[in-house]
Amino acid sequence: MSQEISGAEEQAVKAYGWAARDSSGVLSPFHFTRRGNGDNDISMKILYCGICHSDLHFAKDEVGMTIYPIVPGHEIVGEVTKVGRNVTKFKVGDIAGVGCMVGSCRSCDNCTQDLENYCPKMVWTYNKHHEDGSRTFGGYSDKIVVDEHFVVQIPKNLPLQGTAPMLCAGITVYSPMRYFGLMEPGKHLGVVGLGGLGHMAVKFAKAVGAKVTVISTSPNKKKEAVEQLGVDEFLISHDQEQLQAAMGTMDGIIDTVSAAHPLLHLVGLLKTNGKLILVGAPIQPPELPVFPLILGRKLVAGSAIGGMKETQEMIDFAAKHNITADVEVIPMDYVNTALERVAKADVKYRFVIDVANTIKSPY
Repeated sequence: MSQEISGAEEQAVKAYGWAARDSSGVLSPFHFTRRGNGDNDISMKILYCGICHSDLHFAKDEVGMTIYPIVPGHEIVGEVTKVGRNVTKFKVGDIAGVGCMVGSCRSCDNCTQDLENYCPKMVWTYNKHHEDGSRTFGGYSDKIVVDEHFVVQIPKNLPLQGTAPMLCAGITVYSPMRYFGLMEPGKHLGVVGLGGLGHMAVKFAKAVGAKVTVISTSPNKKKEAVEQLGVDEFLISHDQEQLQAAMGTMDGIIDTVSAAHPLLHLVGLLKTNGKLILVGAPIQPPELPVFPLILGRKLVAGSAIGGMKETQEMIDFAAKHNITADVEVIPMDYVNTALERVAKADVKYRFVIDVANTIKSPY
């Protein structure tokens, strides 16, 4: 039977996670409180949480907006343990997912068009404040309380550890691929960077019958890209001969690289009317050549995750096509080493913390 509770009666709950306290970015055990479970909320025991490159940026305050102490993590899969009395989507025992946001105004133009991710008052899963002033803390922790609107249902056939990264890495590439018409049979998609985001873009594109070319600085990734992910072509980004042969052949490119890198050769790979979509968010602004854009009516765009309706659509698409992220599952106390390896791109293709079995929560 669902354990229904009134938000007016529910007190703040003790929680336990791993937090960074300063710009060293080093995480260590941290006791804190979550807000009580309100009428529209669900509470979740966190089972798995993926490690995103932005977790590293925020832990080290590389963006200049970190609020310490910070508990990172926005690729969360867990089991529902409580439901508020107005909750309709979930019952106790369900498996659910939380991605990059836990709140929005719900009334602006973006929100009413299922684009909560572009709401000016969107609340990040960590490093933000709820409307009541309480802090948001992420998934490197034992439990979380979230408004059910910002939670997705996880189909039973999806392995949970491989599902967690899709709540950020998956939706980050799925949304622009859908919006810009690149998830169609016969389209030619370029994917820059074969990491957490890039390998998801490859999987989604191949599932719909698109042609996929990976553009990478790492020749050692070619064998796995072709043999295991089914990539059609693999270009080394500093091989001018390879790039020249591929000029003007791609309908669109998803650029997932979060380090500074040149864009000129990527624009050149696009067909007329081609689209270069940036999702990797380098901190240093790129140089953007204008004439190649003008002469080919080419578009450079950005995209940030997706709304809740589209995120559920992405998870359902993944379940239908048996798509999950390729992951390395780690214990909670390995997280600092994992973040060091993320900085060196030393993971195939996403770390996922086995939270439930390794966090050793006292609560």
